[in-house]
Amino acid sequence: MKRRRFIKNTVAASAAISLPYGCRNSSSDIVTQIIDFTAIDLSNAIKNQQVSCEEVMKSYLKHIHKYNPTYNAIISMVDDDQLLAQAQEADRSLAKGDYRGWMHGMPHAIKDLGALKGIRHTEGSLLFKDRIATEDSAIAAKIRNQGAIFIGKTNTPEFGLGSQSYNPIFGATGSVFNPGLTSGGSSGGAACGLGTHMLPAAEGGDMMGSLRNPGAFNNVIGFRPSTTVVMEEGDANDRLLWTSGPMGRNTRDTIQLLQTLAINPVFNNLNPLNLEEVKIGWMGNLNNYLPMEAGVIKLCEQSLNIVGDAGAKIEMMQPQFEMADLWYCWTTLRHHIRLEKLEYYEFPQKSALLKPELIWEIEQGLSFTEEDVLRANVIRTNWYQELDRMFEEYDFLVLPSAQVFPYSKGIHWPEEINGQKMDTYHRWMEVVILGSLGGIPVVNVPVGFDDQGRPMGMQIMGKFGDDKKVLEFALAYEEITGFLDISPKLEVLD
Repeated sequence: MKRRRFIKNTVAASAAISLPYGCRNSSSDIVTQIIDFTAIDLSNAIKNQQVSCEEVMKSYLKHIHKYNPTYNAIISMVDDDQLLAQAQEADRSLAKGDYRGWMHGMPHAIKDLGALKGIRHTEGSLLFKDRIATEDSAIAAKIRNQGAIFIGKTNTPEFGLGSQSYNPIFGATGSVFNPGLTSGGSSGGAACGLGTHMLPAAEGGDMMGSLRNPGAFNNVIGFRPSTTVVMEEGDANDRLLWTSGPMGRNTRDTIQLLQTLAINPVFNNLNPLNLEEVKIGWMGNLNNYLPMEAGVIKLCEQSLNIVGDAGAKIEMMQPQFEMADLWYCWTTLRHHIRLEKLEYYEFPQKSALLKPELIWEIEQGLSFTEEDVLRANVIRTNWYQELDRMFEEYDFLVLPSAQVFPYSKGIHWPEEINGQKMDTYHRWMEVVILGSLGGIPVVNVPVGFDDQGRPMGMQIMGKFGDDKKVLEFALAYEEITGFLDISPKLEVLD
């Protein structure tokens, strides 16, 4: 009776469980409905035994097998029979009152940079193409403890380098709205898996926009938290350059997964921010410092107009900082970190298997002196102070999430923007380093599509530690825009 009542209610427009856009006009096919539920709605349906974990797994596997060959988001998949057996066990546990957590029986795949016990762990590198993880990473363990069933991994570039998710083992991942274009990276498989509804939730890591860029390229939410929210290392004065973080089809799902990932899970009961009390600093293209593909700025400004119409005060502003110094700081610290891969570089049989961009970064790191690194850290400390100054005047600082729209996944990286040559393989993503170097919370929110149907997003940046406030802005933004309701027409390989 529960199941019949649930199916009837989900078809109705006034259903207690709010269905996504793509499901509201669908048939009564329960398989279609299940994969279209938000992560929170799916969690509630499982907990209340309105759908079984086995039904959920069958629905997702059917969808994945149909579309993953086109989009290549999920890799190293577990055998169907094993997954269904795990789903049946999850049903038996639930029937006995053993509820494992909000992800009980839900399919999940973690980014291939993290270890997952018993699953292939390649990091996109030929050096590890046959490695099987012997234990879970800290992130995977937290998700497993909430009851998730791991179906495999999500695709990523080699060692997470580059905002294009391709590698020599699994190939490239396509954008949700055009599988011939890149999904971004390095959490490209995660974002594509979300946008195609092959996953109900996803997580990744972000050093140089790796949650924000693929979020923009796939019309989903990507949240880079303050570096002390999820990560054990570092503090407010010594912030990491990267952090793990959640992604979601909507903001509520993103917050729910953050609750699982966070060291101190205090992100429940968040409410949309009152936009009439918000002051936003819009930085555009940093006074023509950053080359931008035509249409990027326009979409962001149109979305900011919506926010302004809702009562927020928006001002054009610029940091009082030399952007070239910030780039020097970023590349010095980033490339210096690459020396952790020096053991691969020093042995010809290993270095021959590395992507050229990694070799270049290691060589750059080797060229730096202690004085170079010291100077970079001084610049970074000064940047912390400039951010604090700007956040005394503004609640949020805003920039586009990328300088270009999704481009061909056959191209490793854009070599020019508007005729301006990119002097490094990652210069085209310079727009994200302001948030990365600050270690501050940044959420990608969608801003719509260009005339070719390519998605874009913008970064909403908050003061270090103001993660709740950034997420509450995203909740308010989602209420007044409809971009997340726009569903792709998925393609199937011939």
